[in-house]
Amino acid sequence: MPILIREQRYHHIKALLARLRLDASARLVILVEKDGQQIAAHGEVGALDTTSLASLVAGNVAATGGMAKLIGEKEFPTLSHEGDKESIHISVIGRILLVVVFDHRSSLGLVKLRSKQASHELAAAFAEIERESESAGASYNLPFSEITDEEIDSLFVQN
Repeated sequence: MPILIREQRYHHIKALLARLRLDASARLVILVEKDGQQIAAHGEVGALDTTSLASLVAGNVAATGGMAKLIGEKEFPTLSHEGDKESIHISVIGRILLVVVFDHRSSLGLVKLRSKQASHELAAAFAEIERESESAGASYNLPFSEITDEEIDSLFVQN
């Protein structure tokens, strides 16, 4: 079922990301669905392709999830990649991935601590969003859901 985020909830999520970025001295914070869709981002994006980063993060979490299962774990709730100049910390929060990009202005320990705190708040926010999405699901139709396959095919048939 798709997640339907109302504007007020979206602003709340953006505020949580902004606070995490500040508290963790991070460069960028991104929220991603496990399928690779970016939900929100806050911070120094610059020339960074956040859409590609979101997809790659989701793939990384899926791959390490396979490794976890091989050794008898359900999943790895956090992943970290440390580079010479930039590092990434990923927290798995249900079907959501919290991605923190940071540099020498912060430390992995601080990012882990602040991410864990933010994860609890984000988990509660997304539990509410999922409840709202389920209750709205009966009355909500995806865009173009009323269009049939035959109607779509007829658009491509040449006379």
